Amino acid sequence: MSINRRNFLKISAITAGTLVGSSKKVSASVGKDNFSKTYSMLNDSTKCIGCRACQSACKTRKGFSATGDNAKYDMPLDLNAKNHTLIKLYDEGDDSSFVKLQCMHCNDPACVSACPVSALIKQANGVVTYDKDKCIGCRYCMIACPFDVPTFEYDKALPEIMKCDFCKDQLAEGKSTECANVCPTGAIMFGKREDMLKEAKRRIDAEPEKYINHIYGEKEAGGTSVLYLSSVPFEKLGLQTFDSEPVPDMAESIQHGIFKYFIPPVALYGALGIYSLVSKKKDPTGGGE
Repeated sequence: MSINRRNFLKISAITAGTLVGSSKKVSASVGKDNFSKTYSMLNDSTKCIGCRACQSACKTRKGFSATGDNAKYDMPLDLNAKNHTLIKLYDEGDDSSFVKLQCMHCNDPACVSACPVSALIKQANGVVTYDKDKCIGCRYCMIACPFDVPTFEYDKALPEIMKCDFCKDQLAEGKSTECANVCPTGAIMFGKREDMLKEAKRRIDAEPEKYINHIYGEKEAGGTSVLYLSSVPFEKLGLQTFDSEPVPDMAESIQHGIFKYFIPPVALYGALGIYSLVSKKKDPTGGGE
């Protein structure tokens, strides 16, 4: 992941979280060598027809209108407080593909490390859960997430952080996720991570001319519970390029450097704030990136 101003802000937020409690709480609940047994989802973009059945089912399960009680939620451009699953289309001439976006339920989640009150937790089954009763609304998780997933209920007096929860109530009953249940083409599979990886590799081996020879999420940012297969480059689907280093580990290395050279984090954030103000003054539109 390249370090630009936006990514630096993400890393700074995670670093703030590590001052309270580091990502080691992830290994306490899962065990970094046991992710193969956690729940996982395989999204095969070559099978997705863009019907958005998964998107509607997710909204219905969360108590939102599947058809959209407000026009701005009908065909959203990005994940938002009322759309925790989103189908997007990449279209470039004859080369096109749909892609399903939602919380990646990372093996070593940046949001969990960034949260100063443990409102976000990586559970032993692999699901990253959110506890609204612990949340203080700091939104560090939104800044920290490398996939830009968590959203905020800006229109409510008592807002919550919103994201896919892997249908945790259904998993507790031994059921699959709602999106996997309703997909008419088998583009979404749900099961244990080791099984999803085996199936992904089987498909690539069976049709090497069809698939990019890579499973997105197997190692990216330390690995994720949501895995992807595609016939077009993943970056064209909006899936960013990461190396295998977990984002919290990167933040912790920066944190250690800060203390090694006695740079107080408060001073660091202050400098960022000043930089932001100066940048806006230089920009006659007041805009950023």
